[in-house]
Amino acid sequence: MTPGEIIRLEAVSRRFEKKLDLAARIGKKLGVGVREEIVRAVDEVSMVIREGEVVGLVGESGCGKSTLGRMVAGILPASAGKIHYRGTDVSSLTDADYRRYALGVQMIFQDPFASLNPRMRVRDIIGEAPLVHGIVDRAGFEDYLDDIMLRCGLDPAYKRRYPHQFSGGQRQRIGIARALAVRPEFIVCDEAVAALDVSIQAQVLNLFIKLREEFNLTYLFISHDLGVVEHISDRIAIMYLGRLVESARAEALFEAPNHPYTQALLREVPRLENRRFNFEPISGEIPSPLEPPPGCHFHPRCPHATDRCRQEVPALKEIAPHWLSACHLNEG
Repeated sequence: MTPGEIIRLEAVSRRFEKKLDLAARIGKKLGVGVREEIVRAVDEVSMVIREGEVVGLVGESGCGKSTLGRMVAGILPASAGKIHYRGTDVSSLTDADYRRYALGVQMIFQDPFASLNPRMRVRDIIGEAPLVHGIVDRAGFEDYLDDIMLRCGLDPAYKRRYPHQFSGGQRQRIGIARALAVRPEFIVCDEAVAALDVSIQAQVLNLFIKLREEFNLTYLFISHDLGVVEHISDRIAIMYLGRLVESARAEALFEAPNHPYTQALLREVPRLENRRFNFEPISGEIPSPLEPPPGCHFHPRCPHATDRCRQEVPALKEIAPHWLSACHLNEG
């Protein structure tokens, strides 16, 4: 464990398996070409997140970044590998330590309406968990609730309303307040501003920055939008089809991306100075996680692919201090 380390992932994988039903099993015995389907959502991801930093996790839809975030938050178990919290394997935590982990690592979801119980009032959505876990008692509950709501830009006068009575931006603030109410130290933000209008996105991003300073929070900020993570992240990790392909300080990554996939993503980030630039999407389609290509997963879409890329999985190696990349081109 390195100083200040909160989360460490060691070769973490997650597979989703669809078992054969009775008819398919009978068909298989009769020689019909059916088999169990296995989705390799996350494939041997290793990374470290330290106290106080914001790590942006970026990739196209379906690359496994949300699944990874749910494993970090303890919502999904890993199929393989280890998740360490404060230097201890999560699977070996005692009940008391696991409770600390479960409260200390919270998640904010993409859809602020689907993640809120429509039958619960806002006061209960935000205040139920801290009350149950003894973070606040009945006597101080209302003051504690009002304080959390105010810090998240919500008017406590509306705490007896239901989620449908709020706008999308306000509902996302309710989700943030719910996560903040149990006094976490680490928050997984899963596309937390993707469903919001651009002007509201800026307000919510500024709120995340303010809360980070007030509560010394650490974020894993998941997004498909590099422009968003550039605004908030200290370090950025790029994910493609279940694997990490590059990780570096945000400034360095935007200045000189190393991996061909990162380079392709950055070419598509709108810039004022590129108003006359003819934007083109990355060539080809992202392969299916049911049947990922051998070798480097990006090779079918990479303009620099070689025979080695088609056969051998590139290791995620350090190419400069605090800069990792998984590309055979780095080896000359």
